[in-house]
Amino acid sequence: MTVVVNQRGPVLIITLGRPEKRNAIDPDTAAGIDHALNELEDTEELLVGVITGGPSLFSAGSDLKLGSGEPTERGGEYGMIRRTAPKPIIAAVEGLAYGGGMEIVLACDLVVASRSARFGLPEIKRGLIAAYGGVFRAPKALPLNIAKELVLTGDPISAERAAQFGLVNQLCQDGEALEAALELAERVAINAPVSVRESLRVLDESAAESEQVGWALMNQAVQTVFESEDAREGREAFLEKREPRWRGR
Repeated sequence: MTVVVNQRGPVLIITLGRPEKRNAIDPDTAAGIDHALNELEDTEELLVGVITGGPSLFSAGSDLKLGSGEPTERGGEYGMIRRTAPKPIIAAVEGLAYGGGMEIVLACDLVVASRSARFGLPEIKRGLIAAYGGVFRAPKALPLNIAKELVLTGDPISAERAAQFGLVNQLCQDGEALEAALELAERVAINAPVSVRESLRVLDESAAESEQVGWALMNQAVQTVFESEDAREGREAFLEKREPRWRGR
């Protein structure tokens, strides 16, 4: 199974299950995430979701060979990138969260990370662009100059640095991210469900206008980038395991 779902009290635990592929999101994984988050939304006794990649890594993003499937009706890309979730979702990050993996993190409400975790948007190194919200969500979660560093260099930052700048709510020891995230989820779940839901709605809707602008600008950028020769060269170089030869067009 590419996504494993478990429950601990009022908390739904969603575990990405392709560690041999660095938890790359393929169509089955995206569908599994969508199904799990629909269950979270539709089940009254479930109050908080936690998404994890397991004990060694979070996710390296889209599966470049298989693709990540079509956007889902309720969640969009990966089944969650454009989701308006009425219940909080917490990311529990061990190891790398790169590309679409970091974009999943940016789509969550709270983030717990182990000290060895790393966050990055390396798409630019492949002639691509962080098309699933990374380019405009990073500067909402981080200072603008740090977001620019991530996006324009493609280099990752450490969990400690991410926490320093506010992306990560809580740091923990390696191997303890899931348990720490569950404890944080339980701190949320003891509160009044209606109050949590309405507070989250106000927080999200107050940012909705900037999200709409971000997606509109992203659509234009994606068309330009993905139709470029550099995008084709970046994908070919990655699959052929060589350095790309950029042409700037």
